[in-house]
Amino acid sequence: MVEKLMWLRTGLRSNVWCLLGLVVAIGAVAKPEKPNLIFIFADDWGYGDLGIHGSTFCKTPRLDRMASEGIDFQNFTVNHPVCSPSRTAVMTGQFPARHSVHQHFASTEHHVRAGMPDWLDPKAPMLPRMLKEAGYATAHFGKWHLCNDHIPDGPMPPEYGYDEFGAFNLPNEAPEQMPTVATCPRAVDFIKRHKDQPFFINLWLHETHTPHYPLEKYLSQFESLDEQKQVYAAVVAEGDAGVGLVLDTLKELGLDENTLVVFSSDNGPEWTGSKKQTDDTSTGPGLGSYYSVGEKGELKGQKRSLYAGGIRVPFIARWPGVVPVGKTDRDSVLTAVDLLPTFMELAGEKLPNGYEPDGQSMVSALKGKGFERSKPIFWEWAPARNHPEVWPHQGICEGKWKLLYNEKLGKAELYNLEEDWAEASDVSKEHPETVEKLTLQIKAWKKTLPTEPPADCVSRLRNPK
Repeated sequence: MVEKLMWLRTGLRSNVWCLLGLVVAIGAVAKPEKPNLIFIFADDWGYGDLGIHGSTFCKTPRLDRMASEGIDFQNFTVNHPVCSPSRTAVMTGQFPARHSVHQHFASTEHHVRAGMPDWLDPKAPMLPRMLKEAGYATAHFGKWHLCNDHIPDGPMPPEYGYDEFGAFNLPNEAPEQMPTVATCPRAVDFIKRHKDQPFFINLWLHETHTPHYPLEKYLSQFESLDEQKQVYAAVVAEGDAGVGLVLDTLKELGLDENTLVVFSSDNGPEWTGSKKQTDDTSTGPGLGSYYSVGEKGELKGQKRSLYAGGIRVPFIARWPGVVPVGKTDRDSVLTAVDLLPTFMELAGEKLPNGYEPDGQSMVSALKGKGFERSKPIFWEWAPARNHPEVWPHQGICEGKWKLLYNEKLGKAELYNLEEDWAEASDVSKEHPETVEKLTLQIKAWKKTLPTEPPADCVSRLRNPK
């Protein structure tokens, strides 16, 4: 009997240890790794410049395939219709007006007129810094424009939390302005060198901003088009190929299933101009806005407009095994300030104490489980312009409603986005109470904004000795 009890006790102990070992093993397998995060931000790439969005002349096979392998979100907006403030929203998770970034960074004279600093405050809450502190290797490749090459003494990307960078539109005392063509190859090199640790890359493409630098191998693919479309299609094709290069690299390195890749654009397409040639001191001479013939589909407005065509942009998310395959989502109302809280949640990190994002995490939308927006979206643009598509100075989206407003012009328009995704019908006269309610919200939000830029974010050029 004693021997039998000893045997049972030994067997039970053994089984317990086996069970504990199994639990530990399961826990180890189930513990989520920090995913790699790549945010690809194109420049002036219109909603309609994708094949899947009905482009009439551009070909985007790699982006179309990316969408077929993930989700094509069709109700994503940026938080400003021009470059620098739109990018400020991504970096800070807050509306750009909170940092006095009202227009693009250019000269000190321009900044003074706009009530802006000469660069984005590096002490502001910053996505790359937060992810770096969470253990990520961080990098920025491509356009910068959180300062400008007109400014000699602006801070460099490492001051914002980057381990490595290669960029153009840097302050003009930077050692170099990286060639635009190097953007995606530099990102690929970084991925290969950091494949064994979590990494975050802000990959900000030059395409389709001026100056245009079409390559012959892409121009030859569109010889049947007229000169303007041929150039623009070639530029789009190069950007599309760059995205494909990144995706292929992830697959070759076995990083596919642990990497979220997002493609978007900083605003809608540029207006077609008369300049056939143009120069940019940070990227060199090239073809001008005469070749800027991007499309916005059925949307009204384009760059510099708060109408949908100026702020609703492509947003494609791909993460094999996590993001559902081949889905189109037009119901989730997403915006650029959502990216910071989203990436932090995916990294398994809490937001810093005292930090208040204007966005909210869209992780549930990325997983195909829908998204209920509980925070309004605000926009603020340049001073009043009595232009058919550029007149709106402020805007708000809350629930199904979007209000465009300009107090100086005494003008407001209201759109029901659930019924009118393209913003074709102003219903302000039918819903005066909603117009009044949303107008008061805009005015209340305006009162929360700073009236002066940070005093330590101005160039020495403002006070020459």
